[in-house]
Amino acid sequence: MSNLTPIFESHHKKLGLVSFNSETLDFVNGETFRPYIKVLFVPAGYSLTVDFNVYETENPALFFINTNQYLDIQSATDEDAFLIYYNRDFYCIQIHDEEVACDGLLFNNIFEIPKVDLLEDQLKTVSQLFNQINDELNFQDRSSEEMIRTYLKQIIIRATRQWKKQNLQSEQFNLINVEQDFFRNFSRLVNIHYKEKHSVADYADLLNLAPKTLSNKFHKLNLENPNEMIKNRIILEAKRLLLYSELSIKEIAYQLGYEDPAYFNRMFAQKSGKTPAVFRKEIKD
Repeated sequence: MSNLTPIFESHHKKLGLVSFNSETLDFVNGETFRPYIKVLFVPAGYSLTVDFNVYETENPALFFINTNQYLDIQSATDEDAFLIYYNRDFYCIQIHDEEVACDGLLFNNIFEIPKVDLLEDQLKTVSQLFNQINDELNFQDRSSEEMIRTYLKQIIIRATRQWKKQNLQSEQFNLINVEQDFFRNFSRLVNIHYKEKHSVADYADLLNLAPKTLSNKFHKLNLENPNEMIKNRIILEAKRLLLYSELSIKEIAYQLGYEDPAYFNRMFAQKSGKTPAVFRKEIKD
């Protein structure tokens, strides 16, 4: 691919940047970038699916996609989009601010919204940051690694601020700001334990709370109750396994902590509107 820029790679750390458009979607939609954390910079007029939710870009936008999330770009224009991809060794292990780390707000939020729309002033700044990363990848001297990491962190910080403005109503914003560590911790615990812990009581115990207190925190913000969020995470992983693995539906049920595959089938159908077998057939056709 002629528009593939050089890659930074050193001591297990890796970051690269590619441009793509309607003529090169197969390259981006393949398996090459699935193991990496990704930041997409997409013009208006693109259509893409992230973890089985479809997004149409009416404005230029950023998307933040963690490792192994499902990404499929259905349609594009002839205007180039850009993809930064990197591994955890490049960025995450050196970041101590949880909000802008790999498991921070953009990559792991209770609303499951990976998208940030860019207004004109933000678009100019983000474009400059992507260009600066591209320049460093081509230049590559002894300071390039830290320069690239600095530019990447600026993109994530600016996008985090904009995400809050776009997705949190003022009352929610104030309440989540007060308890942001709690909600981030809840999301983190669900991501760690969803295969063996399926109930609100399990997570309330991990957070040293009564189950009713945990549920009330979500109710106060008019959020989906934590029980549904736990199930959503399980179903999301089931969908990924149905797409990416050759495991049988019974094996997937066992892997997700369900000894009764029939119960798992019913829950999957209730949450997704189709059985696991139908979902697998449709997504792979």
